[in-house]
Amino acid sequence: MNIAQIEDNLQKLIKSFSKETFIYDLLLAYNLPKASITRLKKGNLNLSDVEGEISWKKKLFFKEEYEEDLHLTIIKLHNELKHNERFVLVTDYKTILAIDTKTDDKLDIDIKDLPKHYDFFLPWAGMEKAQHQNENPADVKAAEKMAKLFDEIKKDNPDDSPEFMHGLNVFLSRLLFCFFAEDTHIFEHNQFTNAIDSHTQPDGSDLHTYLDTLFDVLNTPENERRNLPEYLNAFPYVNGGLFKEKHQSPVFTRGSRKAILNSGDQDWSAINPDIFGSMFQAVISANQRGRLGQHYTSVPNIMKVIEPLFLNELYEEFEKAKGNQKKLNALLNRIHKIKIFDPACGSGNFLIIAYKELRILEMKIFKEGEMMALSGIHLFQFYGIEIDDFAHEIAKLALWLAEHQMNVEFFREFGRTNPTLPLKDAGKIIQGNACRLDWEVICPKNKEDEIYLLGNPPYLGQKKQNKEQKEDLKFLFDEFSNYKTLDYISCWFYKAAQYLNTNSSFAFVSTNSICQGNHVPLLWPHILNNGTNEIFFAVKNFKWTNNAKNSAGVTCSIVGVHKTKDTSKTILTEKSVISVDNINPYLINAKNIIINKRVTALCNVPKMVSGNMALDDGHLMLTESEKNELISIYPNSSKFIKETTGSKEYIQCLQRWCLWIEDNELFEALQIPPIRERVNACKKFRTNGGEVAVTLSERAHQFRYRHVPKDSQIIVPLTSSERRDYIPMGFLNKDIVIQQSA
Repeated sequence: MNIAQIEDNLQKLIKSFSKETFIYDLLLAYNLPKASITRLKKGNLNLSDVEGEISWKKKLFFKEEYEEDLHLTIIKLHNELKHNERFVLVTDYKTILAIDTKTDDKLDIDIKDLPKHYDFFLPWAGMEKAQHQNENPADVKAAEKMAKLFDEIKKDNPDDSPEFMHGLNVFLSRLLFCFFAEDTHIFEHNQFTNAIDSHTQPDGSDLHTYLDTLFDVLNTPENERRNLPEYLNAFPYVNGGLFKEKHQSPVFTRGSRKAILNSGDQDWSAINPDIFGSMFQAVISANQRGRLGQHYTSVPNIMKVIEPLFLNELYEEFEKAKGNQKKLNALLNRIHKIKIFDPACGSGNFLIIAYKELRILEMKIFKEGEMMALSGIHLFQFYGIEIDDFAHEIAKLALWLAEHQMNVEFFREFGRTNPTLPLKDAGKIIQGNACRLDWEVICPKNKEDEIYLLGNPPYLGQKKQNKEQKEDLKFLFDEFSNYKTLDYISCWFYKAAQYLNTNSSFAFVSTNSICQGNHVPLLWPHILNNGTNEIFFAVKNFKWTNNAKNSAGVTCSIVGVHKTKDTSKTILTEKSVISVDNINPYLINAKNIIINKRVTALCNVPKMVSGNMALDDGHLMLTESEKNELISIYPNSSKFIKETTGSKEYIQCLQRWCLWIEDNELFEALQIPPIRERVNACKKFRTNGGEVAVTLSERAHQFRYRHVPKDSQIIVPLTSSERRDYIPMGFLNKDIVIQQSA
């Protein structure tokens, strides 16, 4: 049974609701065996003798409750379970409370809202729920609905101009806020969706005008509103800049209006702001639609950055402050002055997790000190730069949503909280190129500020950088030699090192290549800045994966840098935490000795060179069948064909072939039509290629790099599996063309 069927079953259950059969209908909705449920009704499977209770081993403990407080009842039952029941559920048939005893997730809803929370009991249907770090079905479903809505709007508005697309990005973020607001008590329940349904034409012709008016109302304080109909005046003042700018809403048709109403049916209270934002980035890219749910960074990986950068030290201070009111107040004062800055923030994942963790710590301090204050952690303590316009809009929105969710948690704990509305400024999230902007203007370093820079900037090795990214490297590193081989992420490390003062630190996730090979002598002297900066923690070699099943991971490291201090440093792996005296740029416990590149061998041995590089767009390559067909039709073509191999071919024993034509053989080779076609295709590719390719267009019959051995050769693959105990290599005869390929 799939999720759609379960959701449909729950809607039918509510529509034809019966107290007498409710719990059995609920179990049937998840396709649990009818025979077992019949036995449960008869009492054969019920391990409880108390009337109104059901105890089904490993499945459910259910209790009808009419007199006592439901919350007290469920806590008591949870503590007294005897038969490993997965779910504890109590209800007065108005409210449902439930606890998942495996994940400790909790449900507290009106019974009519049960279909919106279908995912809570999915283990009954054999679908184990995702944990905090994994996919949330509500996030995926919300992203899918927004993707459909985006498609409908674009169909009605084919304008692709930058101005329109920016306005559309803002419009979508406003919609997301309104959907979230009406499901989380910021607005009245379903206020936004119902207003659209009741006050606009079914054909969508006046919806854009209505939304423009509504958004203007949401930006107007109640005491400044004049002559508004009650259905508009009933909306609260939002502020925070979300509705400040004037952007004309897109036009709508019947289909796109229906898509908005369908999106409103989603339960937006269940989304996770810390991960849902980046999923919505897939909304505006149709070729990524199949990957909805895969575009966010897992929370445990974010914590690998946040904890050693600042959170662990704050908790150590908290432990020392317990029982001492003065120290607790000092810690509160400290965290209220912290600034968090992500200069490649995407849709805000790192900022949101950092915000939530600081709020959680603050609540623990309040509880420990029995304090009556309100939260002093504000969104204006959070800063970000993001080059993508839509992601930057979503980052601001996600911070607002995270603030509201933490306010709700605060209220549950202390019975009071800061009001969500009117919204405050959602930090300082700037849209622009972080490589060109002045970080000190965006996040000023005031005397009492404690600033932490963090994030997961784009890696992009030399060959994957576009023209603009290469220009960014030139802009920052032009005065240094050999900067062109640096990974793009080097820009963030360099700028962060220049930004540092005694009250700031940074930690970025990077591919581990930045701490290997030629990157170390090229980059790290400028990061360590003649010993004024140091690496104070490193997380070595772990897989940075998204949360999709079977997703391929990149081997990464996390490097934390601050001004040099006489304190111990920490190297973290998946299995250990090691205190050391120094961490060098190779992320080992040793002095800062840097190995520079050599261009000559230490002794008299043959030179090791990169393999041959074709730069041909595949036109000089032949498969086994293509080679055989060519020789069968044109036997004399065999003299222009050589076996070729690279890392993959050598390790996996695959055979490939290539055209290998000397200059004095070119006339003869071009008399063979298939060879002539391939050479001409290669020439066209190079003519239309980049700077290097154009210079090679007149010798399109040959590889870019040609290294021909005299007698024999040794192949050493560029890449191999990290699980190998050795580097695979071997001897080859001089007639095989070794390619520079991974």
